[in-house]
Amino acid sequence: MELAAFPEDIRDVIIPEKSGVYEYQCLNCHKNWDIESLLYTCPDCGHVLMIEDQNFDRLKNISGARWHKIFNYRKLLNIQGLKGIFRYHEFLGAVLPVDDLVYLGEGHTPMIEANSVLQEMIGIRFYYKNDGQNPSASFKDRGMACALSYINSLIRSGKLSEVLAICASTGDTSAAAALYGSYLAPHIKTAVLLPHKKVTPQQLSQPLGSGAKVFEIPGVFDDCMKVVEALADQYHVALLNSKNAWRILGQESYSYEISQDFDFDLRSVAVIVPIGNAGNITAVMNGFIKFFNAGIIDHLPRIIGVQSHHADPVFKYYQQKDPQNRKFQAITVKPSVAQAAMIGNPVSMPRVINRVNQYDRLSGKENVFFVQVTEQDIMDWQIRANQNGHIACTHGGECLAGLIQAIKNKMIDNHYQVVLDSTAHALKFAGFQDLYFQDCFPDAFGITPKDELKNYPELISPENTPVPIPGQPLSPEKFQQFVEKTSTEIASCLQLKKRIS
Repeated sequence: MELAAFPEDIRDVIIPEKSGVYEYQCLNCHKNWDIESLLYTCPDCGHVLMIEDQNFDRLKNISGARWHKIFNYRKLLNIQGLKGIFRYHEFLGAVLPVDDLVYLGEGHTPMIEANSVLQEMIGIRFYYKNDGQNPSASFKDRGMACALSYINSLIRSGKLSEVLAICASTGDTSAAAALYGSYLAPHIKTAVLLPHKKVTPQQLSQPLGSGAKVFEIPGVFDDCMKVVEALADQYHVALLNSKNAWRILGQESYSYEISQDFDFDLRSVAVIVPIGNAGNITAVMNGFIKFFNAGIIDHLPRIIGVQSHHADPVFKYYQQKDPQNRKFQAITVKPSVAQAAMIGNPVSMPRVINRVNQYDRLSGKENVFFVQVTEQDIMDWQIRANQNGHIACTHGGECLAGLIQAIKNKMIDNHYQVVLDSTAHALKFAGFQDLYFQDCFPDAFGITPKDELKNYPELISPENTPVPIPGQPLSPEKFQQFVEKTSTEIASCLQLKKRIS
């Protein structure tokens, strides 16, 4: 759409200009640091950082109604960098020039309402937000688009030359990092560390296909993360895990999209998010906080974080109701089908604690909750969701199980509309579906498939009937015999009734 066709009252701001004063802020000692350097932890105390816009109040000079109009009309722009998450440029990338923004199709993933069968079964109106429809098939593309846009801006401005980007991963982060890194080749090369034999074949294929250097090491994700942290501390590399505050910034776009999808009216809306390294739930809270502070929304939705009983350090921390007695303890994880959430020592735990306190204070009540679900429920509900028209990953199953638990715990009722986060595409975790259908889950998972949910192919090959073989076609008579006997046998299996002529 041509600029002259936009309404006059937003024409001067529809294409954003570079603005804001971004700084890293330590959540522990509260010192600020310049974003000209690649920082992941506070140089003074070693704690994690968030990115703060020191000139955020300028955004309040535009009314909420005008912001609504700006974001709605920006959908019509035909500018590459503003097609994705940077539609909300002023809130997550204001200091980056539009020409430096990287867009590969991320963001604006569909929010699909559950069918009547599922909604009646659960007793509440809910939606899946399909973040598996991002370009590398997971929500990690949101943060990666932002982090790589920042690095791209440093390269284009001459502050960096060649960069080796590195990350630890359970699969999705490595796929996103490799994809976005390869787009910026030859200036960026990517290396990823994966826990040996703990990443699905589909996920492993992604960084390999994008040309990244892939290293498998013994242990679990937490062990990979320690190695990557050591590399980032001692060598000139760009860390692309959620320890990178730019990743958190990009993932805030999830909240902005939900706000826009509900026409910025979030009364009686709840958002359910799986917790892994705790970066995503941090970003979701922070995004809603920013929109609330800018007057774009006037209600903060309820947030519910979900963890499997095989990897639940955040849930256990908040089980202690008295904040004064809470003490975070890392745990040893057990095998989980929600592989990306199989993290016992989440890097972003300090961010979660900080943002939960802020979120509840702004809400004027307790508005962030945490639930625990079983591995059995994760798989059962993923299968049920997908047998009713969804493409939920295991983490989407975890969210649906979490919704049921939240209702049981009276955290939400049927007056809410609920958004579930399906963080990745179902095909990434097809191996777990196969284990379920074939009833061969290792004992460590503690999953017993339900017969009514199992599904597997049946071979139809009628006895005493010639069958087609590639390169050896049947005669017309024999082929007709094959078609008739095969169709009759399938009709019998499906209990079909013959047409009456």
